[in-house]
Amino acid sequence: MSQTPIELKGSSFTLSVVHLHDAQPDAIQQALQEKIEQAPAFLKNAPVVINVSSLTADADWVQLQRAIAATGLRVVGISGCNDEQLRQTIALAGLPLLREGKERRITPPPPPAPIKTRVVKTPVRSGQQIYARDSDLIVLSQVSAGAEIIADGNIHIYGMMRGRALAGVSGDTGSQVFCTHLSAELVSIAGRYWLSDQIPETYFGKAARLSLSQPDLELNIQPLD
Repeated sequence: MSQTPIELKGSSFTLSVVHLHDAQPDAIQQALQEKIEQAPAFLKNAPVVINVSSLTADADWVQLQRAIAATGLRVVGISGCNDEQLRQTIALAGLPLLREGKERRITPPPPPAPIKTRVVKTPVRSGQQIYARDSDLIVLSQVSAGAEIIADGNIHIYGMMRGRALAGVSGDTGSQVFCTHLSAELVSIAGRYWLSDQIPETYFGKAARLSLSQPDLELNIQPLD
């Protein structure tokens, strides 16, 4: 018996979601272009999901779609569409309407007991992702390039940090990143991020503490004493 030429499997991917809070195509295109220019290695030609929960049927979706496409971003789906007329317009454009996880009618399991800190004692290898939900994360070894460590709270790395560190991912702007050897591909706090070439040279490979300044919420870096 010949083998079928295809195989259908379930999988999951991490995609950036662009939330539209304005229906003006020119304003949307300019704002997206500015974001891409800030981090071209991270966003150029990136696949994205567009969230339209703030838009109504009055929005000209055809023009908005052209404005987004002009930036080079690849729209793979639309989420958060609550207006029936807008849903029909998007469907006619040939784009899939996606349901976000929070919309699934699945009874969640009981929440686990609160954890204040998650401790990882082994090296975090390339391709690994570790997430400390509702807690801080402490890594007592190295984090390789291509690895990703994520926490809703603070992140502490007591080894060479070459991968990606994302602290305060649930929106906690008071979160910080503490690192004894900072050589990260990306470091982020509450969505504000630096790529490796944005980390000041005087701190690269050194012990450093990163936080968000108040009230402007810009990333800043200090020596880790």
